[in-house]
Amino acid sequence: MKTYFSLSILLSWLLMVLLAPFLNLQPNEIFLEKILLGSDQQSLLGYDDLGRPLFDRLLIGAYTSFTVAFGVVFVSLFVGTSIGVISGYVGGGWDHLVVRVIDIFMAFPGILLAIALAGLMGPGITNVIIALSIVSWVGYARLSRAQVMSIKQREHVQSAQALGASHGRIMIFHILPLIVAPLLIEFTFGIASIIIAEAGLSFLGLGVQAPQASWGSMIRDGSQYLLMAPHMVLVPGLALMLVVLSINMLGDAVRDKLDVKSR
Repeated sequence: MKTYFSLSILLSWLLMVLLAPFLNLQPNEIFLEKILLGSDQQSLLGYDDLGRPLFDRLLIGAYTSFTVAFGVVFVSLFVGTSIGVISGYVGGGWDHLVVRVIDIFMAFPGILLAIALAGLMGPGITNVIIALSIVSWVGYARLSRAQVMSIKQREHVQSAQALGASHGRIMIFHILPLIVAPLLIEFTFGIASIIIAEAGLSFLGLGVQAPQASWGSMIRDGSQYLLMAPHMVLVPGLALMLVVLSINMLGDAVRDKLDVKSR
């Protein structure tokens, strides 16, 4: 039941993302006579403090969160996994250097480091992706390095080395397929954390800038009118909560499915 619920929410999120560019949306259209009003036939979710339709802005915010989340996660997954696999396989001085760099990044809270980087580079969706990617690659590098350290001593890897296979071929074809499962689980949880981080940066004014819509900036704008127009906070807040909750539930289901010991 939990899996079906999470899949339905995520499919709805994906549908919002796919339809947003093709619908005749007016997220920045201002209707002065409808400031802070509730739902009507034109906007089912009401209007914000400038009279902009929240339904249209919610769809654009879904597109923004999807773009940032998957952009950051794919960059982090590629960079972090590459560094971690090479570090765990090669060992020696290179591995020692990588471990020290990972320890330095792990010493700082991720969101605070992302805030500092976003503040240095300036606001904008591109800078948000870069800042969050710099922070997020560490988890994939640490996980992949630990997995490779335990796999590289197995018989099939030693047999490939004895047969003269190149190091690149061994890492790609003999080691990488065996660490896909834990990386997939980290991938799912990483998407949820990046969505929260992007919303947090936008809430602080360091992420997506006006007039472009983001769930975090929508919550920030609505916090000033919480008593007068609670729908301004409830609409993006519930969307953010449901998407993140569904991703975490799906990640738990994938982890249980791939866990051999639990089966």
